[in-house]
Amino acid sequence: MATEVTMPQMGESIAEGTLTRWFKKLGDSVERDEPLFEISTDKVDAEVPAPTSGILAEILVEEGTTVEVNTVVARIGSSEAEVVTTTPVAAAESAPSAEADVESVSEEIPEATPPAAEVETIQDSPAKTSDGVEHKVRSSPLVRRIAREHGISDLSMISATGAGGRVTKGDILGFIESAGKGAVATPAAATAGGAAPSVLPSLGLPRDAVTVEKMSVMRRKIAEHMVDSRRTSAHVHSVFEADMTAITQMRAKHRDDFQRRNGNKLTITPFFLKACGDALRAYPHVNASIDGDEILIHHRIHIGIAVSLENGLIVPVIKDVQNLSVAGIQKAVTDLAQRARNKQLQPDEVAGGTFTLTNPGQFGGLFGIPIINQPQVAILGIGAIQKRPVVVDEDKIAIRDMLYMCLSYDHRLVDGALADQFMAQVKQNLENFDESALV
Repeated sequence: MATEVTMPQMGESIAEGTLTRWFKKLGDSVERDEPLFEISTDKVDAEVPAPTSGILAEILVEEGTTVEVNTVVARIGSSEAEVVTTTPVAAAESAPSAEADVESVSEEIPEATPPAAEVETIQDSPAKTSDGVEHKVRSSPLVRRIAREHGISDLSMISATGAGGRVTKGDILGFIESAGKGAVATPAAATAGGAAPSVLPSLGLPRDAVTVEKMSVMRRKIAEHMVDSRRTSAHVHSVFEADMTAITQMRAKHRDDFQRRNGNKLTITPFFLKACGDALRAYPHVNASIDGDEILIHHRIHIGIAVSLENGLIVPVIKDVQNLSVAGIQKAVTDLAQRARNKQLQPDEVAGGTFTLTNPGQFGGLFGIPIINQPQVAILGIGAIQKRPVVVDEDKIAIRDMLYMCLSYDHRLVDGALADQFMAQVKQNLENFDESALV
């Protein structure tokens, strides 16, 4: 009897996943717990291990296909005789029904039900393909709400990239942005079943003048979250400079002993996390989020750290930073960053953040102006540490290790005075770092 391999549920709120890559081919031998395929959800990318050893006897879902959790995607047999050659389910065939769309969209904010006629007009959006056959343009309630807000009554005008020709949130936001710039989007119906246009309407360029790459699931999710953040928060920015000389000297002094005692290299990141954690305790309204007209001030400090991946980034979260020493923070950072790059994170390890730290300085950037990670109200960008001549002791010039820090904050909650007080506290914590916090 062959063993069924299913799409795992990577977290309680996740209803579907996209199978992005098979590590094995049909007929290959498989060892229990070795990576079998890779999936991408709206929370995390992960490698899924084989549940048993044997032969990959049947592949039921091909790469790039989005299916619901618990869907059987493959079968593992005990011998080559069990190998079955079938046509895997493709993306267009695997999309859930329109009714499932309405029920499974968990990220949307509840809203009042619009008049029935309005729902009918936007949800059905009949369009004709090149063979004259009408079809319905599929979308979620969130997409239809955005359409109503912007006076868009015909979703067939929007190029759909979702499974089964579904119009996604990213599709409609991109259409709105393009329309604002005067560009004309290509109607989905115009190219359905036909050849790709020879000219790209949005750019006015011949198609052979560019290389077209399909956005990965991760890239699409990042795009959606960033555009949504800009639409949600009133972004304001504050830049401070900090003298890191004491910390760089402290790190050099304790580097070897720290690694012997803890088994990890001492990096610069834990110093920032510790300084921010202490500052967030002093200014809790920066460690907050907004829910409608209510302010949620979080009692615990969970700081996300942006980790660069080959095709995007992910933000694992260090939980309860307020209770950790530098050694404890470094251990958590090393573990999460390594597993993030190996696609081994669990959904709860990238959720629940109350503040975010991003470090463009690791690539030499003086400072970055980051976009807030919703639903948080602030994110701190850390620049590169550079030796610069500065004035010290009122009138002396010295060479010091300096860096710039940029706080992006949501002006709906955080005013300039609060932001600057918070940044002044972070600066003070860094410049007067307590050496005893290393252990």
